[in-house]
Amino acid sequence: MELSEEDLGLINALQIAPRISWSDAAGVLGVHATTLAARWERLRSAGAAWTTAHLIGDPKQMCLALVDIDCDMRLRADVTAALAAIPEVVTVEEAASNRDLILTVITPTLAAFTDTVVPQFKEIEGLQKYRTSLCTRLHTGGHAWRLNVLDRSQQAALKALAGPESSSAAAPVGPELPQSHLDLIPFLAQDGRATAADMARALGRNPATVQRQLNRLLASRVLSFRCEVAQKFSGYPVTCQWFANVPAGQHEAAAAELRGFRNLRLSASTTGRTNFVIVMWLHSLSDVMNAELALQQRIPGIELVESVVVLSSAKRVGWMLNPDTTASGAVVVPAAELNPTA
Repeated sequence: MELSEEDLGLINALQIAPRISWSDAAGVLGVHATTLAARWERLRSAGAAWTTAHLIGDPKQMCLALVDIDCDMRLRADVTAALAAIPEVVTVEEAASNRDLILTVITPTLAAFTDTVVPQFKEIEGLQKYRTSLCTRLHTGGHAWRLNVLDRSQQAALKALAGPESSSAAAPVGPELPQSHLDLIPFLAQDGRATAADMARALGRNPATVQRQLNRLLASRVLSFRCEVAQKFSGYPVTCQWFANVPAGQHEAAAAELRGFRNLRLSASTTGRTNFVIVMWLHSLSDVMNAELALQQRIPGIELVESVVVLSSAKRVGWMLNPDTTASGAVVVPAAELNPTA
């Protein structure tokens, strides 16, 4: 399968406004709504692109942990599968150096990570060691990455039509959402465009009630919505992660500078041996050195301690991936619960 410019334009539109109606999107893209719907269904069915929602992972609201895993090489496939089956482990990647696997873990609290997730690590045969860095500030996430194939006027029009799900920032911590609202999260994880009517039928609830619950859930901004594309179709088939040190007091300035890199997937301040992590998608391995030179030139005082190239991704924000980076269709997400005392 190859993606046309029209396919890429549709994905770009849904990156900007993940839940936009087909009629509104048609007005911006100049394509009939039924054509857009059919094109999107083709992309989804092939695993080339998908929409999803996941806990935003902002440290002000929850716990985001980055975990390195060492394992018995003979059991790496089994360890990878066991880790990917843990709902709170949202991303699982195979690394090229100094660790076998890299995990992203999101839990409601640090205690939930310690009490719920870590004990499961200890039960996995072949998992020999784990090291954890905790995110203290999430500056940029993968939901903000864009293909940028649409022109500026189209992008501006889509931003104007986008709802609260397009916000890249977590809302201030507010009242806990009731369980009836949290019940909607697994549906949105499986399809970020799921409608209130779809969820009402599955839950046996009144559609108007579910619509109100959905509106409040979206407004709470505890979820990050994104339109993902199989990496092989993105034009950036190589993932590189840098562990860096940035001088105290300069993290926000560094993060602002990094937002100028169009291939940035993640930037975060962390605890551990280093205090800053950067992830980019690159055209080729030769771009690793180019990126490092640009980072050194644009971020004063940054120390790039280690670079790690990702060999493969088994799971990305809850979605299980095929070896060719397309979505398998299987989604493993946490139970619809944010309140650890519930």
